[in-house]
Amino acid sequence: MIEFLKGKVDELTPASAVLDCNGVGYFLNITLNAFTAIQGKDIAKLYVYESIREDAYVLFGFITKEERQLFVHLLSVSGVGGNTARMILSAFSPSELCNVIASGNERLLTTVKGLGKKTAQKIIVELKDKVDAYEYAPGKTAASTQQTIINTVVYDEAVNALKLLGFSAAAVVKTVKAILAESPDDSVEAVIKKALKML
Repeated sequence: MIEFLKGKVDELTPASAVLDCNGVGYFLNITLNAFTAIQGKDIAKLYVYESIREDAYVLFGFITKEERQLFVHLLSVSGVGGNTARMILSAFSPSELCNVIASGNERLLTTVKGLGKKTAQKIIVELKDKVDAYEYAPGKTAASTQQTIINTVVYDEAVNALKLLGFSAAAVVKTVKAILAESPDDSVEAVIKKALKML
C-alpha cells in the first residue's frame, strides 16, 4: 500500500497532479485544498488513497492524513463515490466539513455539485459520531463553529443566488466562504456583489 508520494510537481490542475518520483510519474486525483497547498511548489508530498477496482486503479492525493481519513469516511456512506467525496472535500476544509456534519447542516452539504438531499442526510447521520472524535472537531473549535452558525443564512442565500446565475457550486462555495471569512458581517447583497467580481 502507498502511504504517501513525494516528488517533483510535473503537472498540476485544480483536479489532478502528476508527481515525478525518481523518474516515475504518478497521476493523482486531488482536492482543491491540495491544489492550493502545492500550487507554485517544485516539490510536493501527498498522502495517498488507492482505489482498486476490476476495471481501474485510481490514486487520490491529499495534503494531510486528516483529509484522507475524512475521504475514507465519506466513501463508507452508500451513494458516495470517489469523485463525490473529492468534490465535498474541495468545497470544505476538513474542519469546516466536521462542523457542517456535526451541526447537521444538510443545506450546506447540498450546495456541493451532484450531492442530493438524501445523500447529504445519510452523510450526517452516519458520520456525525465519527467526526466528533477528530482533533479539529467542533468541540475544539467553538469560535469557528459559532461563526459558521451566525453566517449560515447569509451563506445559504448567497450561494443559492450565485448558483442560479450559472456559476459552478464548487467555485461559489469557495468564494462565498472566503468573503464571509474576511467580512463576516456582510449582507447577502454585499456578498453577492463581491462574489460577482471574483468569479
